Amino acid sequence: MNQNNVRGTSKNSRNIYHVNHIGKKQLHVTGRADDIQWNGAYELTGFLSPWDNAKQRKTSFRALRDDMYLYFAFDVYENNLHVDKSGNAKANINNSDRVELFFTPDKRLNPYYCLEIDPTPRIMDFKAYPENKFDFDWHWPKQHIFVKSFVGDQKYTVEGKISLASLNALGLIKNNKILTGIFRAKYNKQSDNSYMPTWITWVDPKTENPNFHISSSFGILHLGKN
Repeated sequence: MNQNNVRGTSKNSRNIYHVNHIGKKQLHVTGRADDIQWNGAYELTGFLSPWDNAKQRKTSFRALRDDMYLYFAFDVYENNLHVDKSGNAKANINNSDRVELFFTPDKRLNPYYCLEIDPTPRIMDFKAYPENKFDFDWHWPKQHIFVKSFVGDQKYTVEGKISLASLNALGLIKNNKILTGIFRAKYNKQSDNSYMPTWITWVDPKTENPNFHISSSFGILHLGKN
């Protein structure tokens, strides 16, 4: 694949993101998404918050693949982070700025698998079922996911890789496609010193209230072949 001038969104529709194949040379995950191979990824920037009229700062998502891994990188342009450091429990991640990836075998969402990652990067991983039934005792196989992050003055980056073996074992890859939700939560300080989230999504689920746990919030990662 010609790596030059690939970065962009022209090949991606509103609900489909094309994941380019990088060949046999593995991408080095540093937390900064600075491996030169990232130049060969399409940049997805069309994130929105359908339930909040305030202008949101840029969220960028990229993905690549080789024969072993799905690589992903979020660049979140934000200099006012909220990270709950009161402990290491999943509840603290749930109250922090974070990025999210949801994967499901099909639109029934029975089950689906959730990765919510804060800027530090702590991972809240769980298995979910319809009607907001969550299994927080479930974890992504440890040897099959690797995540690093970097926090700068104007943005934070979350970069990682997930083994294709684990995605296949969970029945998530079908015809080189993965039904995927790509989200972000931004916590904003209120006048009473509490924090309230703004929910940001790749695909507008067309719901009256924020809801990522619905099939209409998912798009498709289309895995390119070598």
